[in-house]
Amino acid sequence: MLRIRLRRVGAKKKPSYRLVVADVRAPRDGAFVEIIGHFDPMTDPETIVIQEERALHWLSQGAKPSDTTARLLGKAGILEKFKPVKEKS
Repeated sequence: MLRIRLRRVGAKKKPSYRLVVADVRAPRDGAFVEIIGHFDPMTDPETIVIQEERALHWLSQGAKPSDTTARLLGKAGILEKFKPVKEKS
């Protein structure tokens, strides 16, 4: 199963993060499939850059965002554009 989550990069006491698509079993800073954006919480206001097209692609493929990543995708307006297909019972 794939997950959209943050990967920490940057110097000590100055974190910045990359939004990556990774397997749920991979460690936080381990192997990943693709980088789809970056996030810098140290700037004012915080910097969020996400490749919308790639994020929507991975969401449609079944990748689940982590809680923090879901907040960032919501701020960028990407989650509103993604409508999961509802199965009929």
